[in-house]
Amino acid sequence: MKPVEIGGRAVGPGYPCFVIAEAGVNHNGDMKIAKELIDKAAEAGADAVKFQSFITEELITPDAMKAGYQVESTGQAGSQYDMLKALELGADDHAELKAHCDERRIIYLCTPYEKASVDMLDELGVAAFKVASTDTTNVPFLGYMAAKGRPVILSTGMSTLGEVEEAVDALEGAGLANKIVILHCTSEYPAPFDELNLRAMHTLERAFGHPVGFSDHTPGVGAGPWAVALGAHMLEKHFTLNRAMRGPDHKASVEPAQLAELVRTVRDVEDALGDGIKRIVASERPNKDVMQKSLVASRAIAAGDEIVADDLTAKRPGTGLAPSWLGRVVGKRAARDIGKNRTLTLSDVDWDEE
Repeated sequence: MKPVEIGGRAVGPGYPCFVIAEAGVNHNGDMKIAKELIDKAAEAGADAVKFQSFITEELITPDAMKAGYQVESTGQAGSQYDMLKALELGADDHAELKAHCDERRIIYLCTPYEKASVDMLDELGVAAFKVASTDTTNVPFLGYMAAKGRPVILSTGMSTLGEVEEAVDALEGAGLANKIVILHCTSEYPAPFDELNLRAMHTLERAFGHPVGFSDHTPGVGAGPWAVALGAHMLEKHFTLNRAMRGPDHKASVEPAQLAELVRTVRDVEDALGDGIKRIVASERPNKDVMQKSLVASRAIAAGDEIVADDLTAKRPGTGLAPSWLGRVVGKRAARDIGKNRTLTLSDVDWDEE
């Protein structure tokens, strides 16, 4: 598996998890809030901040009703159209947001929801396209996006393995090679822990050979660090300035302090995973001699006496011969007087005696 380069960062085996702070539409249509979200994402240590781009008329029919979680989060039922129209940002807005990301040295990402937004983001020089789970099965759209040649991050919520296969085939068939990251996702807000199925990341990785990650919709810091422990190369998390704000995604998002905690926890998990080689590590080396055991004389042994098993026991410290030497020592003769409770060393044993 080859890594995918996004904004100068490598995503894949052997590299730190790429953390995306999903601002989405939590700017509420206000550019001041959008820029503050960028600032907070940068301060939290995220690698990228992601927004959404859509032309409402091209995305949704006027009578399409809100999803259940949107009704709950906004406090009212009705059409998605009016809700989304108020959250729509234009091309100039996205250019301004990307410039602000560049200033804060955080990667700007965006999810396009129709072809005009794909074109706009391509001209803007977006580091990668993000495909929302709503478009995993939108094969013609995926082909159009892939033809731009930019990396694609594919979310797979609400999809079967066969549907993901069709999506990956569409991306690869349009010319993308080594530019696809696949995100496992449970598209509910918040997502129930017993429906996360984090092991599906392994299935996706084995099936398609692309780096995999996790788009996390669980509450708080949630399951993201667990996914990293299982091998996620990318992690996406919704965040907001304040979960009490009105809007469809605020309640299912983390606030800046939690985002910073999430990033710290992910880095701690990566440090804890290590390289898999079983060795004595630096912090425990001083404890080895103190805490482990050595062969110790359980009674006095005179020089020249044959050493028998009852002459020896195992006690701390671990500065002498390890207890595993018992079979080699028994039957040998003492090279000198060995007092009771003396820790045995190589020089206490006559190794040359037949």
